[in-house]
Amino acid sequence: MKDMKIGFVGTGRMGANMARRLADLGYSICAVYDPHGSIVASLAFELNCFTAKSLPEVTAACDVIFTVVTDEDAMREIFSGEESLLLGSAGRVFINCATVGPEVHEFAAEAAEKAGAFALAACMASSIPQARQGLLYLIVGGQSAVYERMRPLLEDISASLRYVGGVGEAAKVKALVNMVMNINTAGLAEGLGLGAAVGLDLQMLKEVFSQTGANSRVLETDGDDMINRDHDCYFSAAHAAKDSGIANTLAGMAGVSPPLSRATEVQYRKMIELGLGGLDKSGIAEITFPNRMAGVAAKSGF
Repeated sequence: MKDMKIGFVGTGRMGANMARRLADLGYSICAVYDPHGSIVASLAFELNCFTAKSLPEVTAACDVIFTVVTDEDAMREIFSGEESLLLGSAGRVFINCATVGPEVHEFAAEAAEKAGAFALAACMASSIPQARQGLLYLIVGGQSAVYERMRPLLEDISASLRYVGGVGEAAKVKALVNMVMNINTAGLAEGLGLGAAVGLDLQMLKEVFSQTGANSRVLETDGDDMINRDHDCYFSAAHAAKDSGIANTLAGMAGVSPPLSRATEVQYRKMIELGLGGLDKSGIAEITFPNRMAGVAAKSGF
């Protein structure tokens, strides 16, 4: 597998750290592309690889291309038009990691197939440290034969893989993962915020939560950050709003009403309105803890 030429489209913190991980393991990172030129140039210098000026240049240089873009519009754009990744893409494999709706992953896979290429959805249920350390949890969808062929590569960036079927199925599973995670985060922020309001010791409360039915993974990752107002971004409030929205759209299509998920989306969209969308999702505590809302909209960071 390590003789494959690998490219990355989208070199933010997740994409860049996945590329670093593979480079550390001896893979040939041949091309990187990102609309933010300074970011991609720095990574290309670090990895001693080609800075592509266009999407077709990535395809021409690489056998396998990871795409790690931010939203549905970006995903559709890189697989559409005369200057897309699909130009000259026959035989290439695209591994699409964005959290977007299932219809968008299906659009990309169908477009790739028409061009003689292949696409997998490799939805990431992890954050920046796991990307750098090769400990991602990947929810993978696509043709089973393509998955098996790419499995050794995917294993080198993950602690665990879960193949779930088609690309759309992977996107649905990821939407539900983030829906529940966001609900848990919002619930923890409300619980700790109410604890603060009634004068409880929050470290004591957090320890009690950890030993009871109130325990969650989010308590471990976000509890202290909520208490200490440490919201350095690993997964932004803006992304949380987007992902809850994806789940809520799925619910609407299925004829289901998810009141908790809808309320959570409202909370994260409120953060965006207050100028706090760039904070980590733990920053939802800023709108649930007593006395934090006063002047919070004027804060540029914590």
